[in-house]
Amino acid sequence: MSPKSRLYTLVKAWKNKPFQEVRDACGETWLGLDSQALEEHQSWSKRQAIGHEPIFNCKGTKLTGSLFRPLMTARDKQLLRLFMEGLDSVTYWYRSGRLIPGILPFPAHALASSQYIDAITDLILNSRLPVGLVTLGIQSVPETNVADACTEGLLRLRRLGVLLHLLQFSGSTNQLQWLEELQLEGLHLDMANIRQSELPQELLSQLRQSKLSRTQIYASNLTLVKDLDSASVMQVDHCYGGLMMPPLSRHQMLQVNDSQIAKAIFSLHPHPQPNPKGDK
Repeated sequence: MSPKSRLYTLVKAWKNKPFQEVRDACGETWLGLDSQALEEHQSWSKRQAIGHEPIFNCKGTKLTGSLFRPLMTARDKQLLRLFMEGLDSVTYWYRSGRLIPGILPFPAHALASSQYIDAITDLILNSRLPVGLVTLGIQSVPETNVADACTEGLLRLRRLGVLLHLLQFSGSTNQLQWLEELQLEGLHLDMANIRQSELPQELLSQLRQSKLSRTQIYASNLTLVKDLDSASVMQVDHCYGGLMMPPLSRHQMLQVNDSQIAKAIFSLHPHPQPNPKGDK
């Protein structure tokens, strides 16, 4: 290309065009949208996020709930915003005619704060959801110095009809004492940990015969067929993980009724021991 040609001049001028002109194209208006319309579009995009992990009964024949994954790794400043998003999804399902209980994880240290409890209480009351659709997933047993404050906050939420679950149950003495003290409605076993160090079957039997007999047992992080077999042997009540179904958007959750993969696997490898509580 000759330096004197018109095409050379045009290309050189285009290359030297200030970057400011490109940024101006994305100024206050974007594709003809004003700021309010753009905010609504961004809000719609957030609602399409893949963060709701479906939970099924052990055979995968029925959807029994959902775990809101983003709260598992949220920072303290994100907790209330993400809790509101998870609660909004449960409300959306309820208004769409589907009763899909939502488990919303929350760290124990935040539950010891009266400010967090007050904010959660306001959000739940404003949602006007029926009792049983909102479950708080406690991520760990609280430290000794905040245990009393955490227990007080949880009891306040329970009076609103919020169910309480303990995530990452390992069978430690502290967890068992806390389970018995609060009479939690659910405990979650991570199958990845079960593969490495099996949870004694006697412990689960004792839980079912104790005051915690009504506590529902969840098997999480099912990724292998062996995990599903182990969950069946342990006679858990609910299962979730990649083997059952990967996380979905809140709109996709409306179309889910069962786990086809788990149903197919279970039909090929049925376990002879039935769940004494029945396959709900």
